[in-house]
Amino acid sequence: MKADINVTPLIDVLLVLLIIFSVVAPVPPMAVDASLPETREPPPGPTPTGLVLEVRNDDFALNSATVLTLHDLDARLRSAFETRRDATLFVCPSADIRYSRLVAALDVAKGAGASRIGLVDEEAVR
Repeated sequence: MKADINVTPLIDVLLVLLIIFSVVAPVPPMAVDASLPETREPPPGPTPTGLVLEVRNDDFALNSATVLTLHDLDARLRSAFETRRDATLFVCPSADIRYSRLVAALDVAKGAGASRIGLVDEEAVR
């Protein structure tokens, strides 16, 4: 007769401990930072001195001045943010643009120095 150690109970205990520690382990929260208005009044439109970027199918418009390419948009945004104390940009996307075009414009704006980006609709711009 040979005496072997029975490892089945040990494996069972280790699996239970693994499950317990997996459940208890902290999971970092995944969220998007958003600053919401505290009042129930309709949000005001962008101020006259604010930068408004309109994203269209064929071009862009920065404060109603047409910009044709992303490279030109980057240059204009960089020069605009250099002279401003507030690096807030309001983005007004057209209803029929592709999502990738909007994301590319937002990436350019963030790279040019926009610290806060707000999405507005066409009624708020007018």
